[in-house]
Amino acid sequence: MYRTLLPGVIAMAVIVVASNILVQFLYGNWLTYGAFTYPFAFLVTDITNRLYGAQAARRVVLVGFVVGLISSIIGTQIIGEFGPYVTWRIALGSGAAFLAAQLSDVFIFNRLRQGSWWRAPLVSTLISSTVDTIIFFTIAFSASLSWIDPGNNVAWANEALPMLGSGPVEPLWVSLAIADYSVKLSIALVALVPFRILIGRAIARADHGVF
Repeated sequence: MYRTLLPGVIAMAVIVVASNILVQFLYGNWLTYGAFTYPFAFLVTDITNRLYGAQAARRVVLVGFVVGLISSIIGTQIIGEFGPYVTWRIALGSGAAFLAAQLSDVFIFNRLRQGSWWRAPLVSTLISSTVDTIIFFTIAFSASLSWIDPGNNVAWANEALPMLGSGPVEPLWVSLAIADYSVKLSIALVALVPFRILIGRAIARADHGVF
């Protein structure tokens, strides 16, 4: 079992590490490059779930969580121009969001796995992406949770600005969350294509005794 899970484990680890690095670099006003890599973690989880079941998917998620935790801890110790690259609030939000969202994805996918091929990956990813976005941005930036890390100044994230530059006035982190969530939804749709292709190939290989 562990050998068969190795590709998924490696893929999850690469995505988590890449996302932790790319989140440091801005793409436009509302996104980081990490927003484009992290959603593929759901694809890895869903493919593992489809091929090997929920228990195997949870093992891959656990590896991703540990790798993310280590990356975040390392980031808190690297000091940049404006302080540590990763604050403790971001580390906590990232870990909590990843674990809650990925385990939700596994649970929902498993409940829907007997339906149409697209329903389980799409519905599970959409719901778990919502969980991920709400938990991460609330813990990391909401002024109401400043007691988590009193030494971390998140005033910049709570600056009242028009949402996404033209909407109602909300804290900046709300715009960041909405932009991030929009990317997750878009990638959830795009990821159906590689999901279908990879699952189809795996089934074909199994039918020929290769898998």
